[in-house]
Amino acid sequence: MNILIAPDSFKDCLSAVEVAAALARGIKKIIPDASFMLVPMADGGEGTVESVIDVTRGKRIELQVKDSLMRDVPSFYGITGDGETAVIEMAAASGIELLNSDERDPWITSTYGTGQLIRDALDCGVKKIMLGIGGSATNDCGAGMAEALGVTFSGKFGSMSVQGGGALGEVEGIHMEALDPRLVDTEIVVACDVSNPLTGPQGASAVYGPQKGADTEMVEKLDRNLTHFAKLIRNQLGKEVNMVAGAGAAGGLGAGLMAFLDASLVKGFDLVADVVGLEEKIRGADLVITGEGKMDKQTRFGKTPFGVAQMARKKGLPVIGVAGTLDEDASVLYELGFDLLMPIQEKPGDLEFSLRNAEQLLERTGERIARLLKMEI
Repeated sequence: MNILIAPDSFKDCLSAVEVAAALARGIKKIIPDASFMLVPMADGGEGTVESVIDVTRGKRIELQVKDSLMRDVPSFYGITGDGETAVIEMAAASGIELLNSDERDPWITSTYGTGQLIRDALDCGVKKIMLGIGGSATNDCGAGMAEALGVTFSGKFGSMSVQGGGALGEVEGIHMEALDPRLVDTEIVVACDVSNPLTGPQGASAVYGPQKGADTEMVEKLDRNLTHFAKLIRNQLGKEVNMVAGAGAAGGLGAGLMAFLDASLVKGFDLVADVVGLEEKIRGADLVITGEGKMDKQTRFGKTPFGVAQMARKKGLPVIGVAGTLDEDASVLYELGFDLLMPIQEKPGDLEFSLRNAEQLLERTGERIARLLKMEI
C-alpha cells in the first residue's frame, strides 16, 4: 500500500514534517510493508519555508534584517533544491509576533525587512520568489519593502523615507529609477488567501488595523493615507491596485507587491502544492492522509487539508483527515472529499495534554488508522 501523508503543521506544537513522520511511524508498526510519501504542506503562512525546503531538499538561509520597528533581528528564508526559487515568509521580518503587544503601532511599522529578504534572495541568483504575506505588523502598502529594493519617495520638502503607514500621506512622488534591475527577470508570486481591497470598510486599515494597535482615529487616518498612496500609484505608475482582491493583505503589502514588483497574487495552498509537486505525488498513492491542528467548517476555506482532499478526490482516492481537535461542525467535510476524520485527543477536553504529547498521540492515531485499514468486514 502506498500512503501519501500531506499535513499542515499543528500550530504551537509540531511542524508539518514532524506530524507526517509521527503518523508514518504509527502506521508502520501495524502495516510493516506499507510505503510512504511524506509531503509536509503549508498554505503560504507560518511553516511554508520549512515545508518547501524539506520536500525539495532545499536549504535554509539565515541572515539579519530589520524588524517592523527597524531593529536588527535574526531572520531566514528558503531556497528550493534546484536553486531556482526562494521561499519567503514576510512574518519572519515584518511580523506581528516579533513585537510585544505594547510595541504594535501601524503608524510607524515598516516592511523594510521583507525587502531585505527579497534582495538577499536575488543575490543568490533565484529566478522566482514565492512570498507568504500572513501575520504582518504593518500598514505601509509595501513602501518600506520597496525602499529596500531601490524605490525612492519624495514629499513637499524633497526626498523622504516612508516609515510606516503614517508617512504615506506625505508622499508626493514615487521614483522607480533605482529599483533593483534583477527584479525584471524574476517572477514574484504571492500567497494570499484574503480578498480585502486596499481601502474602505473592508480594507487593510479597517479590518486589520485594530489588531496591529490602531484605535478608531488611527484607522481613519491610515485609510486616508492608503487612499492617497493608491492614487499616486495609479497616476505615476499607471497601476490601479486599490480595489483589487487581496490588495489589502498584510497592511497593503499585496497592493505594494503588485505596484512595485509586478507580483501575482494566488491562493496559498495552490502555490505551495505547485512548488512541491503535490498533484504528481498523489497520482502514485492508494490512500491520502492530511490534517492540521484544528479542523472545523472553516477548513473548507483555503486551508491545507481541504486543498489536499480536493486534489485527492479528483483522482478517486480515499482521504483521512487527522486533527489535534475536531469541532462538531467539521462533519460538513464528509461532503467535501473526506472519508474519515480522526482527532488525536484521547482525554476529552484536555488540550494542554494533547499539546505536550502531540507526537505520541499522532503516532497512536497512525496505529488506529492502520488497524482500520487491516479490517476485513
